[in-house]
Amino acid sequence: MPRPPLRRLLLLLLLALAAAQEQPPGAAGSAERRCFCQVTGYLDDCTCDVETLDAFNNYKVFPRLQTLLESDYFRYYKVNLKKRCPFWNVISHCGIRDCAVEPCQSYSEEANTSAKDCEEEERLGAVDESLSVKTVEAVRKWTRHDDAANSFCEADDIQSPEAEYVDLLLNPERYTGYKGPDAWRIWNSIYEENCFKPQSIKRPLNPLTSGRGENEGNMFYSWLEGLCVEKRAFYKLISGLHASINIHLSARYLLQDTWSKKQWGHNVTEFQQRFDELLTQGEGPRRLKNLYFIYLIELRALSKVLPFFERPDFQLFTGDKDRDGEVKSLLLEILHSVKSFPLHFDENSLFAGNQREAAKLKEEFRLHFRNISRIMDCVGCIKCRLWGKLQTQGLGTALKILFSESQIENMPERGPSPKFHLTRQEIVALFNAFGRISTSVKELENFRGLLQTLQ
Repeated sequence: MPRPPLRRLLLLLLLALAAAQEQPPGAAGSAERRCFCQVTGYLDDCTCDVETLDAFNNYKVFPRLQTLLESDYFRYYKVNLKKRCPFWNVISHCGIRDCAVEPCQSYSEEANTSAKDCEEEERLGAVDESLSVKTVEAVRKWTRHDDAANSFCEADDIQSPEAEYVDLLLNPERYTGYKGPDAWRIWNSIYEENCFKPQSIKRPLNPLTSGRGENEGNMFYSWLEGLCVEKRAFYKLISGLHASINIHLSARYLLQDTWSKKQWGHNVTEFQQRFDELLTQGEGPRRLKNLYFIYLIELRALSKVLPFFERPDFQLFTGDKDRDGEVKSLLLEILHSVKSFPLHFDENSLFAGNQREAAKLKEEFRLHFRNISRIMDCVGCIKCRLWGKLQTQGLGTALKILFSESQIENMPERGPSPKFHLTRQEIVALFNAFGRISTSVKELENFRGLLQTLQ
């Protein structure tokens, strides 16, 4: 979401150049190596060969998953984008269209210099809510069908009269211009208040604090490694989600915006600002490792939930029986491929201690995550809010699956399954969120190649 201020970025670039000059030739490494040096070989918190994972994702999962997400069942997501932020008054950053929002402030020098940015964000951050007449009638059928099913986990969003279906293909996740203190506040609230972190421990490279020393990072990671595996995993999931979003913004950046055309593409400089080892004081490669961690978590959840989708009476209902059958076959094909992955994350280490303490920790885990999902209603850019809510719900659904193994194993083959159920919203969010993570892993291959050309 956020980008560093220009002054800070220039300072980091100067520091990086100075550090490179002080080292012997070749010590600083290539631009490609500075981003990817810590994400080769095996991940430290889970036994997974990254090269094997890359190959599996890029050739077995990614192509078929993109086809699945283009189908009617998965491209329409019902969401309430008009919910009020429950934590603070949102100062619009000109990102919300068709809502009563505060206009851009034009009274201070800082606001005057950002007027063009504000106008750009209003255009790029708007959500295209148009649906064809045929689609409107179809979603009415879907709603009637879902209401008739035994749904046990419906989100509050779906019940709201303000909730609407949004076509995700018309609203791709990409750069919107949403940045600065308002965007930083979102991530700061997530990390500082919901990742089990005491106030005395400072997160490295926090744009809302003055500390920038190396000791700050050392203290933070010493504290993190001292946490139980569950709390450490929680932080890495959030960091991995954050990294994935930043990769999308860098990969679909607005490179040219003229009256005749818009050109979106890879912005290598933007990627380096977020992930280069020198420019981020060692943080960037850690973020990329956490991206792989969240990929493995969601991959494991998909392998575990296969029995739910294999039941004969389960439907991916859109009203087109033949097409629905084809989409279900493709879905099962993907899930069987996922199940065949040889290096799955072992979730048995989570919540494996004393039963009472494990139950308490699991509830804390759930409440913290639920709080993060509520923070997404505070995002001032409507398109960022859309994808933030979807990906948070998708990750939450993956965690729900991992924590419901016994309920899934004991599901009836036919009929209602009251002990484990996924709503349409959860299914759409789960696969689209995994699609975003899968796309990020695929984009790393593209950025690796682009960075190699800078050598």
